[in-house]
Amino acid sequence: MLQLPVYNITMLLYLRYFTLFFLFAAHTLLAQPKAFNELSNDSTLAWLNAHYVENPDSFHERALQALVRSYQLQDNQFRAEMHLLLMRWHGYHVPFTIDSVFYHGEKALDLFEQIDDQAKLAATSSELAFEYIDENELERSEELIFNAISIFEALGDQKGLGTAYYRLASIFNSQNEPELSIKYASEALELSKIAKDYETTQQAWLVLVLAYHEAGELENAIHAADKCIETINEYQIDDQFNLARAYGFRGDVWAELKEYPKSLEDNLKSYAIIEAHIGAERPAAKTYRHGIGLAYYMQGKYQQALPHLEATIDGYRSLGQGNKPKTQKLYEQTADCYFQLRDYQKAYQNQQLAKEVLESSMQSKVANLESEALFKYESGKKDQAITEQATIIQQQTRIQWLGAAFIVALIFFSGMLFYYFRRNKKIASALFSKNQENELLLKEIHHRVKNNLQTVSSLLSLQSESISDKGAYDAVQESKNRVTSMALIHQKLYQGESLAAIEMRDYFETIGKAIVDSFGEQADNVSLKVAMNEVELDVDTAVPIGLITNELVTNSIKHAFPDKRHGQVLISLSREENGLLKLNIADNGNGTVNGAIAEKKNGFGTLLIQLLTTQLGGKLEKSTQAGTSTTILFDQQQKSAA
Repeated sequence: MLQLPVYNITMLLYLRYFTLFFLFAAHTLLAQPKAFNELSNDSTLAWLNAHYVENPDSFHERALQALVRSYQLQDNQFRAEMHLLLMRWHGYHVPFTIDSVFYHGEKALDLFEQIDDQAKLAATSSELAFEYIDENELERSEELIFNAISIFEALGDQKGLGTAYYRLASIFNSQNEPELSIKYASEALELSKIAKDYETTQQAWLVLVLAYHEAGELENAIHAADKCIETINEYQIDDQFNLARAYGFRGDVWAELKEYPKSLEDNLKSYAIIEAHIGAERPAAKTYRHGIGLAYYMQGKYQQALPHLEATIDGYRSLGQGNKPKTQKLYEQTADCYFQLRDYQKAYQNQQLAKEVLESSMQSKVANLESEALFKYESGKKDQAITEQATIIQQQTRIQWLGAAFIVALIFFSGMLFYYFRRNKKIASALFSKNQENELLLKEIHHRVKNNLQTVSSLLSLQSESISDKGAYDAVQESKNRVTSMALIHQKLYQGESLAAIEMRDYFETIGKAIVDSFGEQADNVSLKVAMNEVELDVDTAVPIGLITNELVTNSIKHAFPDKRHGQVLISLSREENGLLKLNIADNGNGTVNGAIAEKKNGFGTLLIQLLTTQLGGKLEKSTQAGTSTTILFDQQQKSAA
């Protein structure tokens, strides 16, 4: 079902707010001193921009008064600047809901687009994208940040591009994609150094702290935090919030390294900076106490940890973020503190709150799966567009060569032909840039498909925790492994150099290790070997091959090595002299038992292997001598043609 974007719904909801705001602003217009009323538009903007952070008394009323004046004068530039200022004010002070930020930000975007102020349009898109991250509106956030990047590139604005890249890195970090976050934060660092934009430099280092931490590169995370603090102090950047975050993030990494005294020291510094800057009672200030509580909690000092953990929860609730995924661990840690202190009622209450947050998060992720068909449709359109654009580029190149021949033959028309040559060159360059953009979008689609499949895998894991029947539990685990095998293919596609093919040796090593790990202690006695050269397959061939491999390796681990007998599972894929591809999965275990189980005709796994072999147009052969060996011969070209 087609749904309106969130930001359009917000506009409708705030129509009443906007009307009331005008009436209120008109009233305050009469109550303000004439001195402010008589300031020019430029002076008004200068005063408001200089004071919105410190937020003096009556600041909001004066800002609304100036916005009313901009509408009375029908000055779109003044209107856009005022909406941008109010977006920043709401984002900084959080006096109302986050929708106030979105409302003013979207209005500013519309107005800057109307007056064709590309620089302001890009800067506002970049800022607003950052605000949408906290509300998990990642689709709108990505749309805005890519628009900003496109405009900054067209303008040749390296400073703006560096800022956009660090915000893009933050988006990927919020999606638990630390590799992409590290990539774009590093690019932001390079651009900010060229532009001598040290404000962005310290922001990029701050994002790298989180990305390296998420990636498990803890020493790099400590280094990034050190560089962030060093940059702020060396260049005397007035950003107390990021200085506090840098200490807090470093404290979290120290906790991961089990350096709890260092963790406590850094988090106490972080909170002291915030407390001195905005006071202890502000909701945002309370959230900085989490690191202190965590440091005490990890040392088993539950009584000392509780006040800080509960203050953090109170801060997030006051900010309207009490049900966000980041609060789940907070509730769990608080529940554990109460449990250790034998207050079982409060422990249960906090554990229930953690469960509610988890269920809410899962429901949101399942809802995202409904848009999967739309992503596939868009992917098809992008493939068609790339083909058409490649054809156009070839045609333009042919025209250029003809133009060169005419210049040699007909000097009289040289000026006209030169004009067409230059024009066609610009078109070819524009098409090349468009192809690069489409490639980025295709990678993003594969990335989303992988994320959605991982969500299904997580749901299966969650479901399996409540299953007591072993047969049902094994069936759910096998289904989870099948989903993982498909998700890995999409991951390899967007991480690889080619969007059309997957390198199968690396894929088999990764999926094989995942299957072995899923069996836990049962598979400790089994080793996995991938004996093959590099072979690339298209995605339509790789998916059934991955599912077949998953089924056969699973069967070997489950049935070929009873009584914890040691053994080996071998995977190979090779191209024969006749051009056919040969997939072989073999083990050196008990071939009699494993072969008998594999021959069962009514098993879902056996049926799935047969159906997938038929889909590949292949021939399946089995042998139970010296273990179990399954070989499938198929023609990739025939499969692709079908």
